[in-house]
Amino acid sequence: MNITGIRNYFAPAPHLPRLPEEQIKIRYPKFRWSILESTFIGYAMFYLVRNNFNVVAPDMQAALHYDRFMIGNIVGITAITYGIGKFLMGAVSDRSDSRKFMAFGLLLTAICNIIFGSVSNYTLHLSLWGLNGFVQGMGWPPCGRSIGHWFSVRERGTVFSTWNTSHNFGGAITGPIAAFAVHYFGWRNAFYFPAVLAIIGAIYLFWRLRDTPQSVGLPPIEEYKNDFTEEEKIHGTHEREFTYKELFVKFVLTNKFIWLLAFANLFAYVVRYSMLDWGCMYLRESKGCSDLGGGWAIFALEFGGIPSTILFGWLSDKIGGRRGKIAVLCMLPIVLAFIGIIINPVGRLWLDRTLLFSIGFFIYPVINLIVIIALDLTSKKAIGTAAGFIGLFGYIGRSAQGFVFGAMADHYCKLYGTLEGWKIVLWSIVACAFIAIILLAFTWKLKPKA
Repeated sequence: MNITGIRNYFAPAPHLPRLPEEQIKIRYPKFRWSILESTFIGYAMFYLVRNNFNVVAPDMQAALHYDRFMIGNIVGITAITYGIGKFLMGAVSDRSDSRKFMAFGLLLTAICNIIFGSVSNYTLHLSLWGLNGFVQGMGWPPCGRSIGHWFSVRERGTVFSTWNTSHNFGGAITGPIAAFAVHYFGWRNAFYFPAVLAIIGAIYLFWRLRDTPQSVGLPPIEEYKNDFTEEEKIHGTHEREFTYKELFVKFVLTNKFIWLLAFANLFAYVVRYSMLDWGCMYLRESKGCSDLGGGWAIFALEFGGIPSTILFGWLSDKIGGRRGKIAVLCMLPIVLAFIGIIINPVGRLWLDRTLLFSIGFFIYPVINLIVIIALDLTSKKAIGTAAGFIGLFGYIGRSAQGFVFGAMADHYCKLYGTLEGWKIVLWSIVACAFIAIILLAFTWKLKPKA
């Protein structure tokens, strides 16, 4: 198949003749549920074949004689490629069929995991996990496109926040699954087991997910919910497909608030991924945690964000879309939780897990609300592009902390001892949290476009 054939295959699904009104009333709610369900499960599957490396990193380090700096490089390169992939694939997904695009991306990342688990060479591991990061960028954008087309602006805080807990579920179950696989079957199986589940998930997405309402004979969501913005009422832009130039320039590069949110996301992602990437190793090296215990600690961090993401998303709808205000208030207890981890002595793992739970409880609503603020300021036809741009900065932050914290931990642990060396890393995370608070304060009064 040539380039034109590939482009045509992934092109947005064609509009079907409109169904009778009685069929629309019956089918619209059913399809809306299937879209939420399939994107939720599908995106959770992406995390199975992305976060597994963090759990198994100490075992790979021991088996293959990798040092912390090498592990940090793998984490960092993956973050860079994921950020680039999410940005580029965001624009492509805005002009693609969500069903085919997302299913194919999940299949590709499963294949990367299988190959990664079968080799033992550092250069290959670095390259393969970097490639995995890039194709992982095919996960979020089609979900954003689907939700933007099937749910209205006034539902966005609640619905999007509910969907956004999918990565908490995916990330939470990844810890125990990967830890179980490595504990009983060896570190390679921590990549094989999730890959098999992801392949099943790709088949499920291709069967269950659909592109736009018009692709199944239904009217656009704005008509169904009578929820048009002023620009859509005047210019009728809610169903026009934008050019790549419009997507990048009009909706991203010339929007000052998108830039502000991008930099806020960078520092918020440092906070989010610092414990996801290093929490397991920190607890095992500094607090005497077991491999299974480390997996469950990551579970606590991820699971903590599930109820709060939904709660604060719903609350942001109820207070007129003041999502920035809630994001700032959520960042404050995160700082206190990190300080608590720093001063908590060895022997109180239950307290470390509790504090990790509280970090997850408050950081995931922040990550979610940053994206929703951006979506409030753009068009549903540019959701993937805007979110991809903000995600690019987020994963620049993740990659920076992967490289920098890996090098810092390796250097300071040798210089001052393991526990004191990790404390320096944790204080650096606290500083990044304060910078995120300052940037998000500028979004305190922002509301969705009328």
